[in-house]
Amino acid sequence: MPDPSPIRIGQGQQTRSAARTLDERSTSLAGIRHGRGATLSLPDRHAAQQASPVDDGWGTLAEGEDGAPRTELSFEAARTIITRNTSPDLGFDRSINAYRGCEHGCIYCYARPTHAWLGLSPGLDFETRLTCKPDAARLLEQELRRPSYQPRPIALGTNTDPYQPVERTQAITRAILAVLERFSHPVTIVTKSAGILRDLDILGDMAARRLVHVSLSVTTLDPDLARRMEPRASTPARRLEAIAALARAGIPTSVMAAPMIPALTDHELEAILKEAARAGASGAAYVLLRLPLEVAPLFEDWLARHYPDRAQHVLRRIRAMRGGALYDSTFGRRGRGEGAEADLLRQRFLRARRALGLDRERPLDCSRFAPPPLRQDPQLSLF
Repeated sequence: MPDPSPIRIGQGQQTRSAARTLDERSTSLAGIRHGRGATLSLPDRHAAQQASPVDDGWGTLAEGEDGAPRTELSFEAARTIITRNTSPDLGFDRSINAYRGCEHGCIYCYARPTHAWLGLSPGLDFETRLTCKPDAARLLEQELRRPSYQPRPIALGTNTDPYQPVERTQAITRAILAVLERFSHPVTIVTKSAGILRDLDILGDMAARRLVHVSLSVTTLDPDLARRMEPRASTPARRLEAIAALARAGIPTSVMAAPMIPALTDHELEAILKEAARAGASGAAYVLLRLPLEVAPLFEDWLARHYPDRAQHVLRRIRAMRGGALYDSTFGRRGRGEGAEADLLRQRFLRARRALGLDRERPLDCSRFAPPPLRQDPQLSLF
């Protein structure tokens, strides 16, 4: 188990090359932080009072705004680890999220508003002030041993990425997978990190028993756009390489073309599916951009700073697929949109998926679930 003492995980190199371009310098002044997605620190919507920063005369306010924020990791003493849902939009009824917040910093992440429940900002706090559950594997084993437990696939990566950078040091996801492997319990994983290849040994064994399915999220093939939009996630090329490596290991792998952003990434839909199929993917899915609560102003500000020439066009296209609004949370529409453009996107996806053979997914096997015998205390053998 990881050492439960507070730690600070550094961002890495804090300075840029002296040869950086004028454009990089100007965007830095515009509020864009190297290695971070959010350009705003929105206040907690649940707080009764809001604090405003004030310059103390020493220039510390400017330093805080322009500096590179470090990642802080706290430990959470959870009582349970499996989360249940009854959403008709989701293909699973239970999930595990070992981390709150995500260092990948994807500006479009629909999970950002959940950070407000911690009294933190869905903006920079979401990607720099993280919490983790070091007892996740132990809690999972306790829940799986309950006599009333009925197995169904557990989903990892439904809120924040199970293979975000802090997983390299905490290894909580690997510990969870080890428990599921011992119990022969099926699992689905969604990630945009090539870090999943670390666990090929466990995943390969589970795949041989039809206990695992992996989905790699590929939002764009453009490395520059990916760097701006999801600054700490694996590059698009590395994600495609991960699909290929998983497929070679016999692990069923799909591509998630998600989110599709009108006038920014939606034109890449067929290309993403084609490259994933070439890498060995056997399935595919897509989701239209979602902008719930604080995600909308965060995305608007990011768009205005990074792509000011097309910002209004992108927003108009989003509204055209959302009934005139930036977001519609209605079940059945929140992931697909509505109107002619949304319907066209869906038809394009279905046609490409069929043409590329990305409809070969198989159901996982829940019948193998069997809790292993409890490990006996060696002292008991003396009596």
